Amino acid sequence: MGVIDRYAELLPVTDKTPRITLGEGSTPLVHLDGISRMLEIELWAKLEGCNPSGSFKDRGMVMAVAKALEDGAKALVCASTGNTSASAAAYAAAAQVPCFVLLPAGKVALGKLAQALMYGAKVIAVRGNFDRALEMAREAAEREGFAIVNSVNPYRLWGQRSGAWEICEALGRAPDWHAIPVGNAGNISAYWAGYKQYKELGKIDKLPRMMGFQAVGAAPLVTGQPCPNPETIATAIRIGNPVSAHLAKEAVAQSSGEFNSVTDEEILAAQYILSSKGGVFAEPASCAPLAGLIKLKKEGRLPRGITAVMILTGNGLKDPDTAMSQVGRPVEIGDSFDELMEVMKG
Repeated sequence: MGVIDRYAELLPVTDKTPRITLGEGSTPLVHLDGISRMLEIELWAKLEGCNPSGSFKDRGMVMAVAKALEDGAKALVCASTGNTSASAAAYAAAAQVPCFVLLPAGKVALGKLAQALMYGAKVIAVRGNFDRALEMAREAAEREGFAIVNSVNPYRLWGQRSGAWEICEALGRAPDWHAIPVGNAGNISAYWAGYKQYKELGKIDKLPRMMGFQAVGAAPLVTGQPCPNPETIATAIRIGNPVSAHLAKEAVAQSSGEFNSVTDEEILAAQYILSSKGGVFAEPASCAPLAGLIKLKKEGRLPRGITAVMILTGNGLKDPDTAMSQVGRPVEIGDSFDELMEVMKG
């Protein structure tokens, strides 16, 4: 059962909304035992890389595409640092509607680019950053009557609320802290709206602190200023002027949370810790929250014993090149058993 069927009563759907699905949602919430002990908290990871296109984007994309079909849109268009393009292209393929994807040239992980192309989207590389690509996508949508399926589309954020609902259902309550990477800033506000909606319905009795983490080279919500030339190895959050910044600021302020930034080195170290000590492989942007929690622990600002959920927004296979740059290559030997034993014991 997909997001629309599972949560139809909580979503803005009608009898005319197509019930499309690729089986999105219902992703695992995994307790990270070893890392919990290391941080002296109860740490859970929401594995959004288990969605059909490998990222959290599918939760909102199914809603955006369903409502676009309901409204008779001729095609879909989006700007993307990678995950949105993969998701939009996947759902466009499932619905058999054209999809146009604008990417910042040379700034998208190969795994994500391959997805968009394989799903059959028309992929256009813009010689500019994501923010410029989004401006162009919005203009194309307005001129041509296409449905824009970035997080400026309100149905995207509605669908993404479902992640918060699933967390509450799995834990039986909201976490104390909700730790999440922040790029274009729609997801943190969607989760906050989801938690608030559940509290209003009486399904939970308290709300979490929303803790948003950005990369130092692309941290406009930390510095308070747009970043005209964002740069980070975490391509999914390489965004200098988040379109949903105002919503993200409201979520953090209302929840007594905060924004924080981590270096690329801290992100990569966290990615390796998550994989080697937690058994979970997530793309670099997903690991910004863990990097942030480790940083706060070192600073003495991570309360002992809290329950924290971090959102691992995308699968590690989205960007294998970055991962391989950390761990090197396999050890190559001949076909003799003695060589094998030498390596194994070495």
